[in-house]
Parts: sequence; C-alpha cells; structure tokens
Amino acid sequence: MIEELLVAGGSLAAVGAVYLSAAVRVVKQYERGVVFRLGRLRAPAREPGLTLIVPAVDRLRKVNMQIVTLPVPAQEGITRDNVTVRVDAVVYFRVVDAADAIVRVEDYRFAVSQMAQTSLRSIIGKSDLDDLLSNREKLNQGLELMIDSPAVGWGVQIDRVEIKDVSLPESMKRSMARQAEAARDRRARVINADAELQASKKLAEAAQQMADTPSALQLRLLQTVVAVAAEKNSTLVLPFPVELLRFLERAAQPQVSGAVQPVSRPTAVGPPPTATAPGEGASESILQRLRDLAEHPQGAQEWHR
Repeated sequence: MIEELLVAGGSLAAVGAVYLSAAVRVVKQYERGVVFRLGRLRAPAREPGLTLIVPAVDRLRKVNMQIVTLPVPAQEGITRDNVTVRVDAVVYFRVVDAADAIVRVEDYRFAVSQMAQTSLRSIIGKSDLDDLLSNREKLNQGLELMIDSPAVGWGVQIDRVEIKDVSLPESMKRSMARQAEAARDRRARVINADAELQASKKLAEAAQQMADTPSALQLRLLQTVVAVAAEKNSTLVLPFPVELLRFLERAAQPQVSGAVQPVSRPTAVGPPPTATAPGEGASESILQRLRDLAEHPQGAQEWHR
C-alpha cells in the first residue's frame, strides 16, 4: 500500500513538473507578452518576469519594445524641377502597444518599411533638388509625419527619420561643379574689382598729398630705394623724377652771378655775350644764356651774324 502511494505521488510530481515546465514563461525586460486563449486576446499584456499560461489552451507571443533601426532601400525618383535622383533613408521606430502591433497588422516591420518607401518617393516628387541637398531637416520632419500617421493605428511610434544620401547622375554632378566654379570665379572678380577701386581711391589721395608736399615724393623715392636695396641686388636702376630737377633748378637760380638778362627787343636779343671767368658762376651764366637763345631764336640768328 505504501509503495503504491509512493508511486502515485511520484507520478503526480512528474505530471506537475511537466505541467509547470509547459506553463511557465519568462518575459524579458524589453519585451511584452500577448496571450491568446483559444484564439481570443487576453488583456492586458504580460509584464516582464515570470508568467504562467494554460498549456495547450493559451498561446504567448512576445513583442520587442526596443527602438528598431530600419534602413529604407534607395528609391529613384524625379524631383519637382525634373532631376532624377536616388535617395535612401533610415527609420527609427518602436512599439508602444504590443496588442495592437500583433492584432491590427500582420507584420508591423514590413508595414513600416513599405510605408517608408512610399513616403520617401512622395517626398522626392514634391521637393526640389536644392531642398534635398540643403534643407534635409525640413524634409525629415515631413517624412516622419507621413510615416507616423498610419503607424499610430498599428501601435507603432516613429521616433525619427533621416535621409542618408542623395545620389545624382554624373552629368548633373559635372553641371553643378561648373556652376559652383563659375560662382566662385564671379565672387573672385567682384572682390578683385572692389580691391582695385579701394586701392585707386587711396592712391589718388596719396598723389594729392604728394602734390601738395613735393618733398614727400622724394621721401617715397628714398623708401623705394631702401626696399630694393634690401634684396641685395647687384644692379639698381633708379628713376630720376623731373620734379627733382625743377626743385634743384629753382634752388640754384638765386646763386647765379654775372648772368646777362635778355635785351628787350621786338625781334632780337642783345649783342653777343662776353666770356666770364671760369667757375660755377660761369657755367650757370652759360646755361642761362642758352635758355635765352632757345626762347628767342631770332635773337640767336642776329647774334650769330
């Protein structure tokens, strides 16, 4: 009798262990368990931890609640300004209602992927090429709204949508490169012209200042000589300004002695001059007479006779 009871107890223990092994389920922290009892949804969803179901009656489906990164295949389309492009994107979404994600849509991942591809094609057709290249933030927001609207009913929330890359045809790339080069060339020419204008104004002011102060021109010449001599050149070509000759001529005129003034005749200059003593005064006198003869050619002919 005791042996039969022990056998029966062992059998019950074995059946209980088998039942528990079939009824016990473990739901992870990032998951939720959706239970169907004879095909009918049992709400609410099972929380993380150890949970029990009725074997052969209940069916437990686990739903991942983590954020899912879904790459969107590259879509080829024509923009609003008739440019053919290939655009690919990435969608970040997560399940917020495990029951709706299982009951309302057959495969929520596939549904989100198809909706993302369709929305991306729609965005390409409604946008210009410049918007796709430079105004992606606004396009990302519009794409997120287009995908999130139907996904709300699936128990899915779209966290973020990003356009990864925009591929252009080679001919369009060359055209854009030529356009950018022409724009840079135009800006460079405008900058050079502006610099020339400013430099010309400054040079005009400097020329006016030097005209008011002749000695400033001589100082500038000496500065130029110093700058050229600093390069250790063996040959130095120094321009001699005419203004300096005039300045020296005016300075030498008060020192001229024994110069003969031209005779005030209507047709001729006075008699031929007499020679002066050698020296500085004589040379200056000769220069003065030569100037008089150059100014009165008729007097020069009479003096020659």
